[in-house]
Amino acid sequence: MDFRSLQYFTMVAEELNFSRAAEKLNMSQPPLSNQIKQLEEDLGVQLFIRGKRHLKLTEAGNLLLRRSRQILALSGKTREELYSLGNEFSGRICLGMVEGMAPYLAAGWIAGFRKAFPRVTYELWNGSSDDVIDQLKRGLVDIAVIAAPYDHEHLDGIEVGVEPWVAIIPKSHQLATVPGDTIPLASLIGEPLIIPKRPSRRVAIEQWFEGIGAEPNILCALANYVDAAALAEENAGISIFPQSRPSFNPAVVCKVITNPAKIARYILVWNKEQPPTGLALEFINFVRNIPAPDENSKKRTSEDIRFREFVIPDGADLL
Repeated sequence: MDFRSLQYFTMVAEELNFSRAAEKLNMSQPPLSNQIKQLEEDLGVQLFIRGKRHLKLTEAGNLLLRRSRQILALSGKTREELYSLGNEFSGRICLGMVEGMAPYLAAGWIAGFRKAFPRVTYELWNGSSDDVIDQLKRGLVDIAVIAAPYDHEHLDGIEVGVEPWVAIIPKSHQLATVPGDTIPLASLIGEPLIIPKRPSRRVAIEQWFEGIGAEPNILCALANYVDAAALAEENAGISIFPQSRPSFNPAVVCKVITNPAKIARYILVWNKEQPPTGLALEFINFVRNIPAPDENSKKRTSEDIRFREFVIPDGADLL
């Protein structure tokens, strides 16, 4: 089994048709069919169920397809990293990130970094903290922005941002009319709540409510902030999420949750066992050396990464 046979197999597995796969690989069908048969013999398993008009992956085929995609992705990344070692002004950085503040942070970093390295390209991958960490440990992303807490034993990192937890409230809800930009946690008792999907977040939110002698009425858990805002917009419930800036959605109102207030911390992390090199390391050092913006300045630049649209309440603890 080599890279070429994996490329052939992956194309056939994705097309489930030898003719189309051969056409995309710019080769004739008989050699491609022979390559797949040889791969099955080498591995000692059947990868496809061959019908008269279509192919179907076996269980072994599905497993190999998942592994093949990862191996080919790592192969491509390795080639780019080796090339970038010899040419510091080009290459690709793969950055994983959670939602909330992370995309704004990444945008500011990239805008600043490209001034020094204009030929560098980027691949951005978005998901929950657990998903992003999994991609990082597999070597499919170089670095990642996640929300604390994180595994200090296997990951290194630097704090890059902080924001309060907010309630995203349907504009028609009575809590949306409460004066000011904050609401106490107690006001959410009994309300159907939409929360982040990360298991540790659910535990933390339950403990948050337990601290005021209550239990949260959790309607559902989502990994996507946009979906959470959409549910709030349709009056399905109130979403509790970290959010880096007030929502521009006119159908919802965002208010910082207080009494007690909680914050989310964002960390740029990398794998301790496979420390970044080349461009990725250069990028980390760039982020590490960005000064915090002047809190008294009204002007923000693309390099002001620790911006806050909301005021962090005094005494807010990590959630």
